[in-house]
Amino acid sequence: MDAVKVVAGPVTTLARADVDTDQIIPKQFLKRIERTGFGEFLFYDWAQEPGWSLPKNPILATGANFGCGSSREHAPWALQDYGFKAIVASSFADIFFSNCTKIGLLPVVLPEEDVRALMEAGEAEIDLEALEVRFAGRSVPFELEAERRHRLLNGLDDIALTLQKAEDISSYESSRERPGPVTLNL
Repeated sequence: MDAVKVVAGPVTTLARADVDTDQIIPKQFLKRIERTGFGEFLFYDWAQEPGWSLPKNPILATGANFGCGSSREHAPWALQDYGFKAIVASSFADIFFSNCTKIGLLPVVLPEEDVRALMEAGEAEIDLEALEVRFAGRSVPFELEAERRHRLLNGLDDIALTLQKAEDISSYESSRERPGPVTLNL
């Protein structure tokens, strides 16, 4: 996973609330075994509507309760594969939020009026180290749990976190080794 420090650039607006994971990536596209290739199916049903446009920008600003519905990991994968590096909303579904942070996709919670102002601004800089979103001459602070922030800033997914303890794991495993099968005296 790549480290996330600053995400800057144009903002794509999806002014819809309660966007669920089946809308983000419909179930018929969940057959892949790798985390790539889902971006082309992002918002598949909506993309069939006349006039649909979803520019590939680094930041997506969207409505409240984004990522609700089922807990499929494929939804953050599809958003990231499409090109988004950060998503800004007034609220997220808990599991979706967690799944984003595990792959290096930065979810940012801002008050609804600030999300609307960001949508209007059309360009922003999200600074994870400073915990602020800068746009239209403004700087809006946001919060992120310290452990999640550490993981994102350092590019640490679950495997990388485990590998940091490789020496301790090896030491523990070697202390548990036996020369052969255990004989039971019955």
